[in-house]
Amino acid sequence: MRRHRPHVHENHERWLVSYADFITLLFAFFVVMFASTRRNQAREVSEAVRDALDRGRFSSAISTALGHGRHEVEQKPAHPDPRSIKEPPPPAKSAPGDLEKSRDSLQAGLAAEIDAGKVQLRLSQRGLTISLREAAFFASGGSELQPRSIPAIEKIATAIANLPNPVRLEGHTDSRPIHNSRFRSNWELSTARGIALLELLRERFHVPEERMAVAGYADTAPADTNDTEEGRAHNRRVDIVVLSAEGMKAEPPPAPAR
Repeated sequence: MRRHRPHVHENHERWLVSYADFITLLFAFFVVMFASTRRNQAREVSEAVRDALDRGRFSSAISTALGHGRHEVEQKPAHPDPRSIKEPPPPAKSAPGDLEKSRDSLQAGLAAEIDAGKVQLRLSQRGLTISLREAAFFASGGSELQPRSIPAIEKIATAIANLPNPVRLEGHTDSRPIHNSRFRSNWELSTARGIALLELLRERFHVPEERMAVAGYADTAPADTNDTEEGRAHNRRVDIVVLSAEGMKAEPPPAPAR
């Protein structure tokens, strides 16, 4: 008896597989063409298409590359144009204060000391110089400030605190050599007096130390003659120099803020 082979139905839908592949590739082509018109996305789309074809995640990868989803928030230019990066503006520098107003204010506040010859004010191109006479502010031959001089120094410190200008504390002596066990020369004495004044302004009146500097000139920059006692008394002094904008040009650059 002859056996009949079972009838095999012919599959007429195999063309759908090829058609689906063709449509997928065609869609990928149009997506790439569309994305290429958008800046900085050609490479992302190319990688997404490759990832989709390799791993079968075409639709999600293309959606991510086109910026739909979390990738859009995280996306950053790989190489930003250096010309588009703006440098932060430099910090604003404080302009030198009005030294004429400070001089007038100190003249009024120190009128008694000026009349008594204890303090002298002088405004020049370099800045405002406040000369403190030795006899009124320091012990003879020493660097200690007299307690009775503190009120006058407080007025000066208040004026300095209201200005952004640098301050120079410059010690001077007369031409007579010093003879004591503490200071070997007038250089040491003049510098020590400047340091003593700096420490008082810093510790008691809170003038920032980075604004101040000390110099000792001994008898090399006299204000008067050294041939008379009166002249020598004028030369023994500490000058507080509040620098003007012109005076600041000759100074070294300030130290960076701490």
